[in-house]
Amino acid sequence: MTTSADAIWSLLIAVRERQPLVHNITNFVVMNNTANALLALGASPAMVHSCDEVEDFVSLSQALVVNIGTLYSEQIAACRLAAMRARAAGVPWILDPVGAGATPYRRAAAGALARLRPNVIRGNGSEILTLARQASEGRGVDSLQGSETAVDAARTLAAETGAVVAVTGAVDYVTDGTQVAAIANGHPLMTRVTGLGCSATAIIGAFLAVERDPLVATVAGLAVFGVAGEIAAGRAAGPGSLQVALLDALYAMTQSDLAQRLKLEKG
Repeated sequence: MTTSADAIWSLLIAVRERQPLVHNITNFVVMNNTANALLALGASPAMVHSCDEVEDFVSLSQALVVNIGTLYSEQIAACRLAAMRARAAGVPWILDPVGAGATPYRRAAAGALARLRPNVIRGNGSEILTLARQASEGRGVDSLQGSETAVDAARTLAAETGAVVAVTGAVDYVTDGTQVAAIANGHPLMTRVTGLGCSATAIIGAFLAVERDPLVATVAGLAVFGVAGEIAAGRAAGPGSLQVALLDALYAMTQSDLAQRLKLEKG
Protein backbone atom coordinates (compact mmCIF):
# COMPACT_ATOMS: atom_id res chain seq x y z
CA MET A 1 0.00 0.00 0.00
CA THR A 2 1.63 3.21 -1.17
CA THR A 3 -0.12 6.00 0.69
CA SER A 4 1.43 9.22 1.92
CA ALA A 5 0.36 12.85 2.12
CA ASP A 6 1.90 13.46 -1.32
CA ALA A 7 0.17 10.43 -2.86
CA ILE A 8 -3.18 11.42 -1.36
CA TRP A 9 -2.73 14.97 -2.62
CA SER A 10 -2.09 13.64 -6.14
CA LEU A 11 -5.35 11.73 -6.00
CA LEU A 12 -7.23 14.79 -4.78
CA ILE A 13 -5.84 16.76 -7.71
CA ALA A 14 -6.99 13.95 -10.02
CA VAL A 15 -10.54 14.23 -8.63
CA ARG A 16 -10.53 17.98 -9.13
CA GLU A 17 -9.20 17.72 -12.66
CA ARG A 18 -11.28 14.79 -13.90
CA GLN A 19 -14.51 15.70 -12.06
CA PRO A 20 -15.69 12.07 -12.06
CA LEU A 21 -19.40 11.31 -12.22
CA VAL A 22 -20.38 9.54 -8.98
CA HIS A 23 -23.76 7.78 -9.07
CA ASN A 24 -25.43 7.75 -5.65
CA ILE A 25 -28.33 5.58 -4.55
CA THR A 26 -28.56 7.03 -1.09
CA ASN A 27 -30.97 7.98 1.65
CA PHE A 28 -33.34 10.92 1.85
CA VAL A 29 -31.76 12.36 5.01
CA VAL A 30 -28.32 12.93 3.50
CA MET A 31 -28.94 13.43 -0.21
CA ASN A 32 -28.28 17.18 -0.24
CA ASN A 33 -25.26 16.94 2.09
CA THR A 34 -23.75 14.15 0.01
CA ALA A 35 -24.18 16.01 -3.27
CA ASN A 36 -22.63 19.17 -1.82
CA ALA A 37 -19.69 17.29 -0.33
CA LEU A 38 -18.92 15.70 -3.70
CA LEU A 39 -19.22 19.05 -5.48
CA ALA A 40 -16.94 20.74 -2.94
CA LEU A 41 -14.37 17.99 -3.40
CA GLY A 42 -14.44 18.45 -7.17
CA ALA A 43 -16.53 15.47 -8.27
CA SER A 44 -19.86 15.46 -10.10
CA PRO A 45 -22.72 13.88 -8.12
CA ALA A 46 -25.86 12.25 -9.49
CA MET A 47 -28.77 11.00 -7.39
CA VAL A 48 -30.48 8.38 -9.56
CA HIS A 49 -32.74 5.87 -7.77
CA SER A 50 -35.30 4.54 -10.24
CA CYS A 51 -35.11 0.91 -11.32
CA ASP A 52 -36.02 2.16 -14.79
CA GLU A 53 -32.67 3.90 -15.28
CA VAL A 54 -30.10 2.92 -12.66
CA GLU A 55 -28.46 0.31 -14.88
CA ASP A 56 -28.02 2.75 -17.75
CA PHE A 57 -26.75 5.44 -15.42
CA VAL A 58 -24.20 3.18 -13.79
CA SER A 59 -22.72 2.58 -17.23
CA LEU A 60 -22.22 6.34 -17.64
CA SER A 61 -20.60 6.79 -14.21
CA GLN A 62 -17.08 6.40 -12.90
CA ALA A 63 -18.19 5.09 -9.48
CA LEU A 64 -21.34 3.92 -7.68
CA VAL A 65 -22.28 4.63 -4.05
CA VAL A 66 -25.00 2.46 -2.45
CA ASN A 67 -26.39 3.64 0.91
CA ILE A 68 -29.34 1.91 2.63
CA GLY A 69 -30.12 4.53 5.27
CA THR A 70 -33.82 5.05 4.46
CA LEU A 71 -34.53 1.58 3.21
CA TYR A 72 -37.58 0.52 1.20
CA SER A 73 -38.25 -2.35 -1.19
CA GLU A 74 -37.98 -0.38 -4.43
CA GLN A 75 -34.63 1.00 -3.32
CA ILE A 76 -33.29 -2.47 -2.59
CA ALA A 77 -34.29 -3.55 -6.10
CA ALA A 78 -32.53 -0.52 -7.60
CA CYS A 79 -29.42 -1.15 -5.51
CA ARG A 80 -29.24 -4.75 -6.67
CA LEU A 81 -29.64 -3.82 -10.32
CA ALA A 82 -27.04 -1.05 -10.07
CA ALA A 83 -24.54 -3.21 -8.20
CA MET A 84 -24.80 -6.05 -10.69
CA ARG A 85 -24.38 -3.67 -13.63
CA ALA A 86 -21.40 -2.03 -11.93
CA ARG A 87 -19.65 -5.38 -11.55
CA ALA A 88 -20.40 -6.30 -15.16
CA ALA A 89 -19.23 -2.93 -16.49
CA GLY A 90 -16.12 -2.65 -14.31
CA VAL A 91 -17.43 0.39 -12.44
CA PRO A 92 -16.13 0.43 -8.83
CA TRP A 93 -18.79 0.60 -6.15
CA ILE A 94 -19.01 1.10 -2.40
CA LEU A 95 -21.64 -0.15 0.05
CA ASP A 96 -22.69 1.80 3.14
CA PRO A 97 -24.80 -0.62 5.25
CA VAL A 98 -26.42 2.10 7.37
CA GLY A 99 -28.07 0.70 10.49
CA ALA A 100 -27.43 -2.88 9.38
CA GLY A 101 -28.01 -4.27 12.87
CA ALA A 102 -31.27 -2.45 13.60
CA THR A 103 -33.80 -4.93 12.16
CA PRO A 104 -33.83 -8.36 10.50
CA TYR A 105 -35.03 -6.73 7.26
CA ARG A 106 -32.08 -4.37 7.21
CA ARG A 107 -29.59 -7.11 8.10
CA ALA A 108 -30.86 -9.26 5.24
CA ALA A 109 -30.70 -6.39 2.75
CA ALA A 110 -27.18 -5.38 3.77
CA GLY A 111 -25.97 -8.97 3.66
CA ALA A 112 -27.45 -9.56 0.21
CA LEU A 113 -25.76 -6.45 -1.16
CA ALA A 114 -22.43 -7.38 0.44
CA ARG A 115 -22.59 -10.68 -1.46
CA LEU A 116 -22.71 -8.73 -4.74
CA ARG A 117 -19.00 -8.04 -4.29
CA PRO A 118 -18.61 -4.32 -3.65
CA ASN A 119 -15.11 -2.95 -4.01
CA VAL A 120 -15.42 -1.23 -0.63
CA ILE A 121 -17.69 -1.52 2.40
CA ARG A 122 -17.73 1.39 4.88
CA GLY A 123 -19.58 1.30 8.16
CA ASN A 124 -19.39 2.05 11.84
CA GLY A 125 -18.39 -0.57 14.38
CA SER A 126 -21.86 -2.04 14.90
CA GLU A 127 -22.55 -2.21 11.17
CA ILE A 128 -19.32 -4.01 10.38
CA LEU A 129 -19.78 -6.43 13.29
CA THR A 130 -23.28 -7.20 12.01
CA LEU A 131 -22.13 -7.87 8.46
CA ALA A 132 -19.37 -10.10 9.77
CA ARG A 133 -22.07 -11.99 11.72
CA GLN A 134 -20.45 -11.24 15.07
CA ALA A 135 -23.27 -9.10 16.45
CA SER A 136 -26.78 -7.99 15.68
CA GLU A 137 -27.33 -4.99 17.86
CA GLY A 138 -27.48 -1.36 16.91
CA ARG A 139 -29.37 1.73 18.03
CA GLY A 140 -31.01 2.88 14.83
CA VAL A 141 -28.14 4.06 12.64
CA ASP A 142 -25.86 4.85 15.61
CA SER A 143 -22.98 2.60 16.59
CA LEU A 144 -22.86 0.92 19.97
CA GLN A 145 -19.32 -0.26 19.26
CA GLY A 146 -16.13 1.74 18.83
CA SER A 147 -14.24 1.29 15.59
CA GLU A 148 -11.35 -0.43 17.37
CA THR A 149 -13.64 -3.27 18.53
CA ALA A 150 -14.51 -4.15 14.93
CA VAL A 151 -11.05 -4.42 13.36
CA ASP A 152 -10.98 -8.21 13.50
CA ALA A 153 -14.52 -8.31 12.13
CA ALA A 154 -13.44 -6.00 9.32
CA ARG A 155 -10.61 -8.38 8.43
CA THR A 156 -13.05 -11.29 8.39
CA LEU A 157 -15.56 -9.40 6.27
CA ALA A 158 -12.85 -8.38 3.81
CA ALA A 159 -11.76 -12.01 3.44
CA GLU A 160 -15.36 -13.19 2.97
CA THR A 161 -16.46 -10.57 0.45
CA GLY A 162 -13.24 -9.60 -1.34
CA ALA A 163 -13.98 -5.97 -0.47
CA VAL A 164 -11.78 -3.48 1.27
CA VAL A 165 -13.54 -2.77 4.56
CA ALA A 166 -13.45 0.57 6.39
CA VAL A 167 -14.72 0.80 9.95
CA THR A 168 -15.01 4.41 10.96
CA GLY A 169 -15.11 6.15 14.31
CA ALA A 170 -12.72 8.17 16.46
CA VAL A 171 -10.02 6.33 14.50
CA ASP A 172 -10.82 4.95 11.04
CA TYR A 173 -9.46 1.50 10.19
CA VAL A 174 -9.14 0.24 6.61
CA THR A 175 -8.26 -3.33 5.71
CA ASP A 176 -8.11 -5.67 2.75
CA GLY A 177 -8.04 -8.64 5.13
CA THR A 178 -4.27 -8.53 5.47
CA GLN A 179 -3.05 -4.95 5.61
CA VAL A 180 -4.59 -2.47 8.06
CA ALA A 181 -4.31 1.32 7.92
CA ALA A 182 -5.39 3.57 10.79
CA ILE A 183 -6.39 7.19 10.19
CA ALA A 184 -6.73 9.32 13.32
CA ASN A 185 -8.02 12.50 11.68
CA GLY A 186 -11.41 14.07 12.32
CA HIS A 187 -13.08 15.82 15.28
CA PRO A 188 -15.73 14.84 17.88
CA LEU A 189 -18.01 17.68 16.69
CA MET A 190 -18.53 15.75 13.46
CA THR A 191 -20.69 13.24 15.37
CA ARG A 192 -23.20 16.05 16.04
CA VAL A 193 -24.08 16.42 12.35
CA THR A 194 -26.28 13.80 10.76
CA GLY A 195 -24.99 11.91 7.77
CA LEU A 196 -21.30 12.78 7.81
CA GLY A 197 -20.48 9.07 7.69
CA CYS A 198 -22.60 8.90 4.55
CA SER A 199 -20.67 11.85 3.12
CA ALA A 200 -17.42 10.03 3.88
CA THR A 201 -18.68 7.04 1.91
CA ALA A 202 -19.45 9.26 -1.07
CA ILE A 203 -16.02 10.88 -0.86
CA ILE A 204 -14.43 7.42 -0.99
CA GLY A 205 -16.56 6.79 -4.08
CA ALA A 206 -15.01 9.81 -5.76
CA PHE A 207 -11.51 8.53 -5.02
CA LEU A 208 -12.46 5.08 -6.34
CA ALA A 209 -13.26 6.81 -9.62
CA VAL A 210 -9.64 7.94 -10.04
CA GLU A 211 -7.74 5.19 -8.17
CA ARG A 212 -8.62 1.58 -8.89
CA ASP A 213 -6.74 0.17 -5.90
CA PRO A 214 -9.63 0.22 -3.41
CA LEU A 215 -7.36 0.16 -0.37
CA VAL A 216 -5.48 3.26 -1.51
CA ALA A 217 -8.68 5.02 -2.60
CA THR A 218 -10.39 4.35 0.73
CA VAL A 219 -7.45 5.55 2.80
CA ALA A 220 -7.21 8.68 0.66
CA GLY A 221 -10.92 9.44 0.91
CA LEU A 222 -11.07 9.04 4.68
CA ALA A 223 -7.85 11.01 5.18
CA VAL A 224 -9.11 13.96 3.13
CA PHE A 225 -12.50 13.90 4.84
CA GLY A 226 -10.93 13.66 8.31
CA VAL A 227 -8.52 16.51 7.68
CA ALA A 228 -11.36 18.63 6.31
CA GLY A 229 -13.35 17.86 9.47
CA GLU A 230 -10.50 19.04 11.68
CA ILE A 231 -10.13 22.26 9.73
CA ALA A 232 -13.89 22.85 9.83
CA ALA A 233 -14.14 22.20 13.57
CA GLY A 234 -11.47 24.81 14.17
CA ARG A 235 -13.61 27.41 12.41
CA ALA A 236 -17.10 26.36 13.57
CA ALA A 237 -19.13 27.63 16.51
CA GLY A 238 -21.20 24.44 16.59
CA PRO A 239 -22.76 21.71 14.44
CA GLY A 240 -24.62 24.10 12.13
CA SER A 241 -21.60 26.11 11.10
CA LEU A 242 -19.52 22.92 10.95
CA GLN A 243 -21.55 21.74 7.95
CA VAL A 244 -20.75 24.90 6.01
CA ALA A 245 -17.13 24.98 7.13
CA LEU A 246 -16.67 21.34 6.10
CA LEU A 247 -17.74 22.09 2.53
CA ASP A 248 -15.38 25.06 2.45
CA ALA A 249 -12.52 22.92 3.81
CA LEU A 250 -13.05 20.23 1.17
CA TYR A 251 -13.13 22.88 -1.55
CA ALA A 252 -10.08 24.82 -0.38
CA MET A 253 -7.85 22.02 0.94
CA THR A 254 -4.17 22.49 0.14
CA GLN A 255 -1.19 20.19 -0.01
CA SER A 256 0.18 21.73 3.17
CA ASP A 257 -3.10 21.05 4.98
CA LEU A 258 -2.66 17.35 4.26
CA ALA A 259 1.04 17.28 4.97
CA GLN A 260 0.71 19.06 8.32
CA ARG A 261 -2.39 17.30 9.63
CA LEU A 262 -2.37 13.74 8.26
CA LYS A 263 -2.31 11.08 11.01
CA LEU A 264 -1.90 7.81 9.12
CA GLU A 265 -0.38 4.57 10.37
CA LYS A 266 0.05 1.50 8.17
CA GLY A 267 0.50 -2.03 9.37
